[in-house]
Amino acid sequence: MITLCCSSPMVPGVTLTEKAELLRNWGYEAIAVFQPLQAWNAEVHTELLSLESQTGIRPVEFVLTDDIYGHAMSDDLELRRRCRDMYREAAAVCAELGAVTEIEYEYGPQNPLPLFDAFQQPDESQKTEFMDFYRELLAVVEDTDGRILLEPLNRYESRYLNRVVDNLEIIDAVAHPNGGLLPDTFHMSLEETDLAESLRLAAERVVHVHLGDSNRLLPGSGHLDWAAIFGALSDIGYDGWVNLECSTEGDPAQTLPATAAFLRRLIAA
Repeated sequence: MITLCCSSPMVPGVTLTEKAELLRNWGYEAIAVFQPLQAWNAEVHTELLSLESQTGIRPVEFVLTDDIYGHAMSDDLELRRRCRDMYREAAAVCAELGAVTEIEYEYGPQNPLPLFDAFQQPDESQKTEFMDFYRELLAVVEDTDGRILLEPLNRYESRYLNRVVDNLEIIDAVAHPNGGLLPDTFHMSLEETDLAESLRLAAERVVHVHLGDSNRLLPGSGHLDWAAIFGALSDIGYDGWVNLECSTEGDPAQTLPATAAFLRRLIAA
């Protein structure tokens, strides 16, 4: 059955435990932890590993965040090394937790904006190098329940691999049991002709889902067809987590419980 998750930056509280307890009270079963690298230490690591037993809320996604994020393919070799080291550490944590983390070819505002040159494709050398790095991270979680997923980003935040189909090509070529796709409905709203059909195309390769409406606010705040999206997830037999990764727009003590109720109606339908 599809179950509900929310990203840690959207939830008030100083500690992960405080955030998890609020989510439990607001109707969620899991948390996606987006942990600032500068605040990552042994104490937080221990808290994370005991979070489910202490609160009942399962950490199902783990990402280390920093300005170096999104530069795994950078031409700046030192920046690339630091970014990849951070990704490796996140992958190791996911191996411990049985959680997912995601990577992209690159992440960050594009300059100049690609207004007239959408859907650029990496050349064969770039594609091979990216797949080699993907395989390297997958080796970290091999023989565990951890997963390393590809997330398609919109053209304004990445030059390459913007569409579901572009990422499926990489996933299928690598063909690793710990790989898979992480579709994000906000990014998809900018790049996919039909979100529901793109999800059906991805089928069993969908492992985790990020939710955000067309305006990157909570589901129901924009113009996405949420009944069609959840219908497609049902059609492909998806029974994983759907994680809010967007803005709460208002008091989360009001908006997050209301969104949980809205999502449960969609799941039930």
